[in-house]
Amino acid sequence: MANLIVVSGPQAVGKMTVAEELKKRIGYSLMVNHDSIEVSDKIFERGSDAQKELNKLIRENVFDLAIRYNINMIFTFVTAFNEQSDLDYLNNLKNMFESTGGNFYFVELSADVETRLERNVTPHRLEMKPTKRDTEWTKNDILKTMEKYRLNSNDDETICDNHLKIDNTNLSPNEVVNIIMEKFNL
Repeated sequence: MANLIVVSGPQAVGKMTVAEELKKRIGYSLMVNHDSIEVSDKIFERGSDAQKELNKLIRENVFDLAIRYNINMIFTFVTAFNEQSDLDYLNNLKNMFESTGGNFYFVELSADVETRLERNVTPHRLEMKPTKRDTEWTKNDILKTMEKYRLNSNDDETICDNHLKIDNTNLSPNEVVNIIMEKFNL
């Protein structure tokens, strides 16, 4: 029975850093969304149909293997709550893990845009995500994406029973992980 913890939130909110700290503390395997993005971008042109399909195939295979070998996973993901396809994707992941007896946890991070723009240029982010090194492009992407997509849930909106929303504007990754571990009894 493999469990999946999805750490979601807008770009540069701290998903990867929180997920890395959570991995250290509970020992789950970790796939940040950029693991598959960076590989598929390296092989195929960014945004091309081939790149998108390879990205999808990598993720599907990782989750299938985790379930088959009972490996608990953490996965970071940017959720557009106003896009049914994103909600369907998460529901599919939930069903995959729960249908084999595992648990599905959804941790949603939020922070104000000023904090996110500061985090957008941290050395660790730029080291781990080569496609984010064009910081002017990523700044503009953060601002444009906010206009098009709703990257945090509404206050009364949940996608599953194990949905936890945390404003991490003024919290360290360690503090966020403490909240997650306590809430889900990890």
